Amino acid sequence: MKYGKSLQELAIELDRQNSAKKDYLVDTPALYMTNSAELNVNGAQGSLPMTVNDTAHRQIGTHLGIPSKYYDKMRAEDPDLLAINVNSWFNSQPSRQMVRTLDGTVRAFLSERYRRIDNFEVAQAVLPIIGSMCGAAIKSCELTERKMYIKVVDERIQGEVRVNDIVQAGVIISNSEIGYGCVNVSPLLYRLVCSNGMIVQDAAMRKYHVGRTNEQNGENFEIYRSETIEADDRAFLMKLEDTVRAAVDEAQFRKTVDRLRETTETKIAPASVPQVVEMMSNEFTISQDESKGVLGHLISGGDLSLYGLANAITRFAQDVESYDRSTELEAIGYRVINIAPTRWANINEMAVAA
Repeated sequence: MKYGKSLQELAIELDRQNSAKKDYLVDTPALYMTNSAELNVNGAQGSLPMTVNDTAHRQIGTHLGIPSKYYDKMRAEDPDLLAINVNSWFNSQPSRQMVRTLDGTVRAFLSERYRRIDNFEVAQAVLPIIGSMCGAAIKSCELTERKMYIKVVDERIQGEVRVNDIVQAGVIISNSEIGYGCVNVSPLLYRLVCSNGMIVQDAAMRKYHVGRTNEQNGENFEIYRSETIEADDRAFLMKLEDTVRAAVDEAQFRKTVDRLRETTETKIAPASVPQVVEMMSNEFTISQDESKGVLGHLISGGDLSLYGLANAITRFAQDVESYDRSTELEAIGYRVINIAPTRWANINEMAVAA
C-alpha cells in the first residue's frame, strides 16, 4: 500500500483548504477566458482573474463539446484561438455552472446541480468513528488534486490465506470535490507479508454528487458556506458513519479470504506467464509499462497462480508515482481475483496457444 500523508498532515491540509476554497455559481456569459488561458469571473465586485488547472480545462472543453485533442492543441499552440472558441460558446450557449476554486486557481467546472459533499465534512464524520474502533490503525491517507483517501485496517480481524500469509480486514473512504467520483466506502484487505492493499468492491457504499439546483448567492456569485449541513446531507453523513462501522464485517471478510484461498489453486503455466499478464492487462486496462512492472513482481514473487497475479498488481501499485493510480490498481487486484471462471479459462487457452 502506497504511503501518503500522516493523519496530522491530512487534517492540517483539510483545514487549510476548507478556509481557502471558494465556489461560484456563474452564468457562462459572465465568464471570460483570456489569451493566457486564465478565466475571469465577472460580477458586481469586478473581475476575478484566475489560473485554470488541467482538470478544469478538461471539464470546460467537455461542457462546450470541444474535442480534447483540439482543445489541448489550441491551449499549447494557439491560446488566442482557444480563448475565441471558449468565449464564443460561453455566450452563444449560456448555462449556469459551478466554478470551484482553491488558492486562486479554478480546479473544477461543474454543473449547477453538482452537490458539494466536501472532504472536510467527510473526514469530520468518519475520523471519530475510526478513532473509536478498537484495533483500528490508519495505514495510509492522502489528499491529491482529484481525491481524498483514508485507508484503515482493523488489526483484530485477520485470516491466513496460506501458512504465514496473513491478511487483515480494513476499509477505504474516498471522496472527490471536483467531479472525479462519489463518496465511497469500501472494504479493504491488507496483506502483511508485503503491505499490499486490495480494495473489495462488492460491498461498497457510494453517494453521488448530484442533487438539487444550487441557488445563486452573493453579488459576486460566491456561494458562502453554511455553518449547518442541510437535513438530507446530515442524514447522509450519519449513514456514512454507520457504513464505516459496518464495512469491517467479519463474516464478509471470511468469505473473501475463502475466495483468496481458492485462487491459490488456479495455476498459470510457466511458459505462458508473459502472455497471461499481457492479456489480463488488456482485460483490466493496465498500461504496457505497468504490465512490465506487474510481470516483474509476478516472476520475482514466484507464485504462478491467480492469487499471485493479483498480488503482483497490488505490489506494483506501491511503485507508481500517482496515489490515485495506485489506489485504482489496488481495486484492479480484487477484480482479477473475481474474474469469471469462463473468461479466465479463455485467457489461459489463448495464452498457451500464443
